Order: sequence, then C-alpha cells, then structure tokens
Amino acid sequence: MKYTLDIQKAQFDEQGLAITAGWAEVYISDPMTREYVRASLDNVPFGGSVVADAYLDKPEIPTKENIAIIRSDDEKSWLHVADFRGKIAYNTETRQPMGVDFIGELPANLTLLEPKTEFDKWNGKKWVTDTEAQKASFVAQAEQEKAQKLDEANKTIMYLQDAIEVGLDDDDYDAKLKAWKTYRVYLNRVDTTTAPDIEWPLKP
Repeated sequence: MKYTLDIQKAQFDEQGLAITAGWAEVYISDPMTREYVRASLDNVPFGGSVVADAYLDKPEIPTKENIAIIRSDDEKSWLHVADFRGKIAYNTETRQPMGVDFIGELPANLTLLEPKTEFDKWNGKKWVTDTEAQKASFVAQAEQEKAQKLDEANKTIMYLQDAIEVGLDDDDYDAKLKAWKTYRVYLNRVDTTTAPDIEWPLKP
C-alpha cells in the first residue's frame, strides 16, 4: 500500500540486532543499581541494537510489598529481590538504628525488628531481654537515687540543727527537724533490690 497508519516496529535477530529498522518497546534499568526504571520507545536503525541499559523483555510487576525489580548480573532476565529502602533496621550487635538505602536482603547483622529495651540481645531470630542486666541496672539507679535523697536529708537536718543550736530557728524548726529525721529513717529502710518497684517515702 502507498500509505499506512501503522508505526514501523523494529524486528530483531537472535543476537538482538535489528533486521528491520523501527520503533521498539524497551524497558530501562538504572545503570548503577540495575533497578527497573520505566518503559520507553527506542528508534532502532537497521543492524543496530537498543540503547544501553534497555531491554526488550518485559519485567513482571511484583504483587507483594517490599519487592524491587532489577536486571540480573548477566543481563539476561529481570529478577525480583527484597527491597526495604525507607525502613529502619537495627544492628543486632549494637541495637543502633539505621535507614535502609540499598536494594536486597538485609545482612545478617541487621533486622527490621525493633529492640524494646537497652538490655535486649539478638538470639538469631528475635530480641531477648537480658533480665539480669536489666535488674542490675534498676538496682544501681535506685542506689544512686537513694544516695542523693539521703544527701539532701543529711544537709537539711544539719542546717536545722545548727539553726536551733544557735537560736536562729523559727517556731516550726523543731517540727521540721523531726519530720526530716523521720524521712531519713524511712529512706534508710528502702530496699533497693526491689527496684524498679520502689515506693519512695515522701519528702517533708
């Protein structure tokens, strides 16, 4: 026919060279990551091939989340690989978080599971809290808090006693002194080994 409304499509031999010049539907991959980018049209001359990082075979769109499409190393096929980019992963040794910015499975020292405490340890499948270390930390914190409270009580009692002894006390200093001494007694009775379940005496 003299005229045609059809777009001339390229045809290729087994080596991927055009035996008929024309347009070809191609699928583009990123030159660095090999991730599928988009579909496009390429005008291929006779004897030529499609542009770099473009392929004639159509990738299959994944139906599941966290899947990326990449070109295989040998450039012969499209692959579905894990894709956790944009998610937070945690180092199984340090518990430190990091943003995932790469395609593929996470290395063995990263997990998407978030540790719940600073005493969590990775057992290969999940985080397990080291309850002994956690308990020791609670007790140490309670000991420190008890020492601070006792220091405050001792200083307040010394001040009240000094004021009373030199006659510079107010009318309620005796009652305050008794209250602070009572408070100090209850403080000394606090068993820090019950931390974190401690009911501290109320300060006067």
